[in-house]
Amino acid sequence: MAIEPLKDGIRSNVRIDFYGNVHKKLRGTDADKRYATEVAALKVLEERGCPYVPKLLEEHPEELYFVSTNCGKPADQISKERADQLFAKLEREYGVRHLDAEPRNITYSAKLSCFCVIDFELSEILPMPEMGETLS
Repeated sequence: MAIEPLKDGIRSNVRIDFYGNVHKKLRGTDADKRYATEVAALKVLEERGCPYVPKLLEEHPEELYFVSTNCGKPADQISKERADQLFAKLEREYGVRHLDAEPRNITYSAKLSCFCVIDFELSEILPMPEMGETLS
C-alpha cells in the first residue's frame, strides 16, 4: 500500500495511504502523552457525535501511532476569526478545548462539505455541555 508523505516534523510524521486514511506517528517531547491525549479526544468526540473531526480507525499505542479518517485539505485561506469560531463551537457543543487553536489545524472536507478540526494532541476533554433545558 503506497503512503503519501504529508508532514514530517519534529513532533509527528503524518502520511496518507492509498485509501485516503491518515497515518500519524507521534515523536519528540512528551510523545506518549500527546498520543494518549489525541486518541482520547478523538474517542470522546466520536462518542459525542461530532461530525467534523477525524474518526479513529486503528490504535497502536506501543508505537505511538494511529490511523484516522481524512478530513480534507488544509484550509489555507481561513481567517483567524473564522478558525476561532470553529474552535469555540467545538468546545461549546462537544466539550473539547483545542489547546493549539490555530488556523493550521482547520481543514476543509469536500466530502463532508464543511470545515473540520484536526490535531488534538494538545487538547482538553471537558464535561459534555448541556444542550438546552431538558423536559421533565
